Amino acid sequence: MSAQILSGTEVASLVRSEVAARVAALADRGKTVGLATVMAGDDPASEIYVRNKHRAVVAAGMLSFDHHLVADATQDEVEAVVRSLNADERVDGMIVQLPLPDGLDGNRVVETIDPAKDADGLHPHSLGLLVLGREGPVAATPQGIMRVLDHYGIDVGGKLVVIVGRSILVGRPLGLLLGAKGVDATVVMAHSRTPDLADLTRRADILVAAVGRPLMFGAEYVKPGAVVIDVGINRTENGLVGDVDLEAVRQVASAVTPVPGGIGPMTIACLLANTVAAAERSG
Repeated sequence: MSAQILSGTEVASLVRSEVAARVAALADRGKTVGLATVMAGDDPASEIYVRNKHRAVVAAGMLSFDHHLVADATQDEVEAVVRSLNADERVDGMIVQLPLPDGLDGNRVVETIDPAKDADGLHPHSLGLLVLGREGPVAATPQGIMRVLDHYGIDVGGKLVVIVGRSILVGRPLGLLLGAKGVDATVVMAHSRTPDLADLTRRADILVAAVGRPLMFGAEYVKPGAVVIDVGINRTENGLVGDVDLEAVRQVASAVTPVPGGIGPMTIACLLANTVAAAERSG
């Protein structure tokens, strides 16, 4: 068996095209769409992500507002930038690039965002809407995973999904999306300290690896014929690798997302989708 490769790059391109068409429709009504980024410090991974985001925003016909503060910026200074963007009518969506430098409270900064402009879907108000099953911005990476599964016709209803990783960025919101009424997966939330983890993951019809450990998941973690979603992005001496050993796992799984080119491109695409949706809601 050699698993089907689920290309997030391909799906992201479709999402970005959809977003560009919606941005153009708003432009015809005289409405621009703007996405702002707030970053502090000089984390290389964050800088790469923000640059990629900026290119995608411009390509979609949106306005891009990037605010890069110094590493020793104070809590008040960062929050003041967020408040200024809340008041800026040109800004429809906003993200705070995490992690912030030591000494800054990222949760407080995120909570300063106007929930109507929460492009990342990480504000407590947005997460509360997700818990309640109501419409609102959904965290970009989980949203991207759902789009990939849908694009490739992978039915999750009645399937056992094991998510390894319990972060508020991926694991927890993804579990809510997959377990929602009408989606109907049976979701088990595991983590790196789950006893006998491989015994659990080998029962999964769909395995989601989101722990941030390079090549942690080999063939011994995967049920034959399972679908494997690799969310990990780990920078090593040999370049970017995921949490999944792709070459080993593709001999067992029926389908797997690669790194790079899997879920990563979907995150930015779904940020754009959240932003244009916010612009549409605001009129």
